[in-house]
Amino acid sequence: MLKYDMLLLRFGEFMLKGKNRARFEKTIITQVKALIKPYPGASLRKEYGRVYVDLGGESHTQLIPVLKRVFGVMSISPVKVTPSEIDEIVQTAVAFMDERAGEFGEMTTFKVNARRVWKAFPHSSHETNHLVGSPILRKFQQLKVDVREPDIELRVEIREQGTYIFSEVIPAVGGFPLGTNGKAMVLLSGGIDSPVAAWSSMRRGLEVECVHFYSYPFTSQRAKEKVIDLARALADHAGTIKLHLVPFTEIQTAFTQLGQDNLIITLMRRSMLRIATKLAERERALALITGDSLGQVASQTLPSMNVIGRATDLPLLRPLVMMDKQEIISISKQIGTYDISILPYEDCCTLFVPKSPSTNPNLRIVDKIEATMSHLPVWLEKAVEQTETIILHAGEASIRTGQSEDSVMKDDWF
Repeated sequence: MLKYDMLLLRFGEFMLKGKNRARFEKTIITQVKALIKPYPGASLRKEYGRVYVDLGGESHTQLIPVLKRVFGVMSISPVKVTPSEIDEIVQTAVAFMDERAGEFGEMTTFKVNARRVWKAFPHSSHETNHLVGSPILRKFQQLKVDVREPDIELRVEIREQGTYIFSEVIPAVGGFPLGTNGKAMVLLSGGIDSPVAAWSSMRRGLEVECVHFYSYPFTSQRAKEKVIDLARALADHAGTIKLHLVPFTEIQTAFTQLGQDNLIITLMRRSMLRIATKLAERERALALITGDSLGQVASQTLPSMNVIGRATDLPLLRPLVMMDKQEIISISKQIGTYDISILPYEDCCTLFVPKSPSTNPNLRIVDKIEATMSHLPVWLEKAVEQTETIILHAGEASIRTGQSEDSVMKDDWF
């Protein structure tokens, strides 16, 4: 197998124009640096408006799947570097094509696309096309030249410090660079939908922090660890994820004692939004994100979403609202959260679910019920104060803040 020297990262066309270019590039570089930390040989280099990852002996087959996750990167090409001397260029190009010989058929077409960036190089781009292409055609006689739409386009970029040879263009995630459109809080449950909502938001340029509500002893330690694993999977895409773990037992228990079982999901989710709003204000986030998909469950009918959403003044983003379940499952498998989400550990959203939850709650009645709960504002503040925060990095262990190590050990994480 040909050993590559670098990976070329390409950005979306919209990022290469206008006053935001430098900011977008800086954001992508920061995310790439975070994701390549577990690979000590790899390093980052910016050159002529491009970003390269010098492999430094690291495997390109391991790094490409990691870098395909970088938001704002449209495609990746593995690059071979050779001295800028015509004999070296030809020899490397022939060896490069030899590695792909298994793909060649009788109808395979190719072309050489040489670009002379270093003007002191003694051959023009047109001459280089012939000098490189002729020995390739002699060795691989099944190949045919097609300068318009070839099956393989061998690109040769001649620079003073070396010549770059590449042909593959591997699609990446695209989207906007992470954080270039602001920060939001995502309500992260242990299910399939909310991690996909978080990833979809990051792809549109939002930095996200995750908020999870747990109800010990009704939920187990494994349920909490499952959510941490989901956040860790998201960190593999973002580089770093901050997860806020909110104790919800007292509030949830109070709702079960109201005798309003059909409204308990509505009441719980409104309180979750209020707590998430307080955390968002503390963390300077400008919106909340949920994994709601219209009509999927009782709390996601349009009347329910209307009543629940009125609990916050922040914009409430629902990236999945018009997706069906199969679309969401497909994305969850692509981003690596599906197998974690289907683990059989219940979270507080699946507890105390009534047999007939309201799909058309009345806002006036909900407001009256909440008004009778004089201690609710105190409980909400207490939940925020007792929130534990975990910072998760791609490929690294978690760092917990918000509680002392002794208190975490004493209450077994809850």
